[in-house]
Amino acid sequence: MNEIAEKSPILTFDNRLYAKFLYWMGWRISSIAEFLKENDKTVHAWKARDKWDKDAPAGRIAEALEARMVMLILKDQKSAHDFKEIDCLMRQVERLARVDKYLNGGNEADLNPNIKNRNAKPKKANLPNALTEEQIEQLIEKFDEGLFDYQKVWYRNVDQRNRILLKSRQIGATFYFAREALIKAITTGRNQIFISASKAQAHAFKGYIKDFVMQAIEVDLSGDPIVITLPSNETVRLFFLGTNFRTAQSYSGDLYFDEFFWVYGFAQLKKNASGMASQKIYKKTYFSTPSTKTHEGYKFWNGEAYNRGRTKDKKVEIDVSHDALVNGALCGDRTWRHIVNIYDAERQGCDLFDIEELIDENSTEEFSNLYMCEFVDDGHSMFPLASLQPLMVDSMELWYKDFKPTFNRPFGNKEVWLGYDPAETGDSAGLVVLAPPDYEYSKFRVLEKHQFKGMDFQSQADVIEKICKKYRVTYIGLDTTGMGTGVAQLVKVFFPALTTFSYSPEVKTLLVMKGLEVVQDERLEFDAGDIDIAMSLMSIKKTMTGSGRQFTFEASRSEETGHADLAWALLHALHNEPLGQR
Repeated sequence: MNEIAEKSPILTFDNRLYAKFLYWMGWRISSIAEFLKENDKTVHAWKARDKWDKDAPAGRIAEALEARMVMLILKDQKSAHDFKEIDCLMRQVERLARVDKYLNGGNEADLNPNIKNRNAKPKKANLPNALTEEQIEQLIEKFDEGLFDYQKVWYRNVDQRNRILLKSRQIGATFYFAREALIKAITTGRNQIFISASKAQAHAFKGYIKDFVMQAIEVDLSGDPIVITLPSNETVRLFFLGTNFRTAQSYSGDLYFDEFFWVYGFAQLKKNASGMASQKIYKKTYFSTPSTKTHEGYKFWNGEAYNRGRTKDKKVEIDVSHDALVNGALCGDRTWRHIVNIYDAERQGCDLFDIEELIDENSTEEFSNLYMCEFVDDGHSMFPLASLQPLMVDSMELWYKDFKPTFNRPFGNKEVWLGYDPAETGDSAGLVVLAPPDYEYSKFRVLEKHQFKGMDFQSQADVIEKICKKYRVTYIGLDTTGMGTGVAQLVKVFFPALTTFSYSPEVKTLLVMKGLEVVQDERLEFDAGDIDIAMSLMSIKKTMTGSGRQFTFEASRSEETGHADLAWALLHALHNEPLGQR
């Protein structure tokens, strides 16, 4: 008991109040008197006058809560834990007030606010996605569970007017910002606007939000936009938009712009999107993996766009090196910047990756771009980003008439072509579902793409067969180099008309030439959210064979074979249309 008392946060209280708390903790009067250096009779008198035994447990708890809250509130420097404890104590005070009202002639509705709200506002059930105060409290409590340290850094800077983040692939940025935005919506009443390269990609935010709310409070949010009714009966909206959002200029709220380094026409899109967050109460967050330094977003990242048109004395120097931004920094253009590469993420608690395995799986250039936040030099690429961006479209907006991704038969009875690049040692396999041009649509469309790793021959063949049951497949192109021979034999069992490729410089040249023809004529489209297709195509470069006697095409990596599995899978599918046919 002495140890508890010595560590107690209420040592500064007067002895009379302190004695009462010790008595309620179970101390004997004699022990209290000895500890406080008071006379036994004095402590007995305090007990009688203040009626220590008369207070019910609820009263004792209420006084202890009040004492603790006063101590925390009066602290000059409060930690994040202090704020969280104050919030928690306030909720306990509210619950005690409900209990007191119930014990003094109240009813069950006084104990349960949900019942009270139901009885007082029967129309509440008709309001969309109605949340109670208790449910909002539960969401707030669950929000920071399991966050990595770099995500906590993002949250500590949630009130920055402008944030730009350059980040490694798959470290949970979209996951985190979906939750952050939801918490802002239900605590501030501000609308939240999510913009991505395509609406399909923006809906990733929606999925994360729905999953979080279902797991935390078992509520299934619905609608697009999601309209949430707050306990005050006011509503807040969550908008999920692709880059074709010009009809939504009347929206206003906090803005989240995902993968902005891969968006076509970013400068104009940023200008339009920023208009939605013009008022000073709204915040803007841009985050992305890097693409190329020629992309319009790079001038936004390094501050060149801010300095454009300013006199020399008004320009600011912005250091966008990793060393300068590894911990986050508010820069001279009043924008907070942060870089998180895969090693930063690992150091700050993210244990989701085997980094050595990723290094083995990717070329040096690919690893640097995908995971180390370094921009790509696509000057020697056969498919530079500038040539691919016009092909990156919002598939949900353009293809909705004949492509229904959620249906069992997404493309009905219309034909598709498959391209498959089998897995080699340390490689991943790539599968592309390609819709050829028809009388309704004059361009090739990548309806689906998949990557697989660590599968045997049979498992790879099973994946292809599953796709054949989902679509009306009229052509399959498959590389038989290496592992491809075994996969091809199994695929021929259910698709005898399989077309195979045995790679040679001549075969690769034909495949790449056909791809260039289609890309240059802008006869190909894929969803703008599928940046892995763009990355894969960008990695194909012209090089010399080992003999040095002729040219070939490879994706740079340390192994003899190329990588770029999605690109080669796409080229296998495009090959079904002869070169020169438009």
